[in-house]
Amino acid sequence: MAIEIKGKKSADSKPVWMVKSGESESAGLDAAALAWAKANGFDGQSGRVLVIPGEKGEIAGALLGIGKDNSPFIAGKLATGLPKGAWHMAGPVSEPDLAALGFLLGGYKFARYSKKDDLDVTLTLPEAANKADVKRIASAVTLARDLINTPTNDMGPEALEQAVRQVGDEYKASVSVIKGDALLKKNFPMIHAVGRAGSEQPRLIDLEWGKEGAPRVTLVGKGVCFDTGGLDIKPASSMLLMKKDMGGAANVLALAQLIMDANLPVRLRVLIPAVENSISANAFRPSDVLTSRKGLTVEIGNTDAEGRLVLADALALADEEEPEILIDMATLTGAARVALGPDLPPFYTNDHTFAADVATAAESVADPVWRMPLWQPYESKLSSRIADTNNVTTDGFAGSITAALFLQKFVGKAKIWAHFDIFGWNPVEKPQAPIGGEAQAIRALYQILKQRYPAK
Repeated sequence: MAIEIKGKKSADSKPVWMVKSGESESAGLDAAALAWAKANGFDGQSGRVLVIPGEKGEIAGALLGIGKDNSPFIAGKLATGLPKGAWHMAGPVSEPDLAALGFLLGGYKFARYSKKDDLDVTLTLPEAANKADVKRIASAVTLARDLINTPTNDMGPEALEQAVRQVGDEYKASVSVIKGDALLKKNFPMIHAVGRAGSEQPRLIDLEWGKEGAPRVTLVGKGVCFDTGGLDIKPASSMLLMKKDMGGAANVLALAQLIMDANLPVRLRVLIPAVENSISANAFRPSDVLTSRKGLTVEIGNTDAEGRLVLADALALADEEEPEILIDMATLTGAARVALGPDLPPFYTNDHTFAADVATAAESVADPVWRMPLWQPYESKLSSRIADTNNVTTDGFAGSITAALFLQKFVGKAKIWAHFDIFGWNPVEKPQAPIGGEAQAIRALYQILKQRYPAK
């Protein structure tokens, strides 16, 4: 599938009319097209694509129903709904970048284990669309989706490391890895503890890119390649999607690709603790006390709250360099889904200006997020009688907030820190996305970083 974004359309390009619900007669269609729409019961229903025949039975154009609200990504339906060939939007497009992105993402299919549909549709949009940026974002989203959709037998810690190395090689970034017992020697005891029962060695993947002295932006992503829950084992139904528990790692790697591809003038670092939370004789246990990289001792209240443990060691390392911006992303809590559902990731930060920037950027690029409070009175719920902190609370309340408060204990020097508790998955099909792995919040964060650190 291809997409063209230029002002001059090809001679054989056919028009696509975007039709609002109930407004077919005012959409600028000729009499024949309008009659065909009525005969087929088309009246602008959201996402419906109707091909219009010409006088000799040839394809003359197509209609795209945009409903009443005109979703910015509704053009995703064109990627799979149009016949092969060259097409262009008839009439103005209010948000050409989002329409183009929706079209590209709507044609996504995870085809590693099955035959990919032979899509060959070209859509020409007005010159106002930023072709390079749209393609850059679509490529990053595709990377995140592909990594999350890949099952753990092909996306364990070793494969995740190779994915980081592949991206690093493309942009001439340096990638180093600490794995196995070397994690203990280098003082990453909680990453080691969580991953030591897995069949592949736990590791901390470290990517660096950009000029020394540039503003430091550090991304930390949870790379739990599969989560059984450990000895506090999950029920079978809760394990079905646990291949996506490395969604935080997939998303920060995709965001890193955006930053590097756009050549933003920052000193980028990406830290991914990659582990599998498995069950074996050497698995860490409930009631164990672990000493973190920062020196805080952590009593294990539940081995299924492992993501925050590996993040804590990585965040402590990141914080030592006092970055300007430190962002972590993780498929961390079911509580976040209960509170806000799968499409609206909560984020946490004490920097009100950055929070406002995130909200503005998220709205501008249709990448929804919602700020949640770092409510300090809840911090006491993480208390332990024998250690500095517990990794979970005992009452089950405010699970996403208390997880963020736990992570906050390991950050103190970064000028801005933000935690994103993402889902990383589409449970229902959307115009721009099938059911499966998803990039969340990275387009909003990329928008902020472009504005703060514009490419020269």
